[in-house]
Amino acid sequence: MLPVKTRQSAPLHTRTDLRAQAGLDIAAALTTLLADMLALYMKTRNFHWHMSGPHFRDYHLMLDEQAGEIFATTDAIAERAREVGGTTLRSIGHVHRLQRLLDNDAEYVTPQDMLAELADDNCRLASFLRSTHSVCEPYGDVATTSLLETWIDEAENRSWYLFETTRAPR
Repeated sequence: MLPVKTRQSAPLHTRTDLRAQAGLDIAAALTTLLADMLALYMKTRNFHWHMSGPHFRDYHLMLDEQAGEIFATTDAIAERAREVGGTTLRSIGHVHRLQRLLDNDAEYVTPQDMLAELADDNCRLASFLRSTHSVCEPYGDVATTSLLETWIDEAENRSWYLFETTRAPR
């Protein structure tokens, strides 16, 4: 057992059977994915807070549910990055530097535009999730790929619901 002083000053290190390069590559991919998840969470929450119109209640509740689902992934993503031997996000600025999904700071966005934008973002997120899966798969990281497969399904489901709400009635 290392003395307390040595343990406190030791760099972050996690035991894993993955090769060092695998841990670095997977953690980097997960950290970028985490930035996207946090950006999408904030945009979904933003649109939830600023929803208006005749379908307010339905859309407001749907976005609240979706924001909760997105947020629920964030801790698992960050912890998985640490489990494979890497580090993860440290600040809002770090999120901003890594995120691939665009923010929406507009003063007013119509409900239909909000829903369409979130549908597109969730579709893009699904592609980011697949890309992250392709980083993990060659290293045999089945734990991460399994999580990603669930999150791909969730992103596609959110995108589908959002898309359906933007369709004109027949």
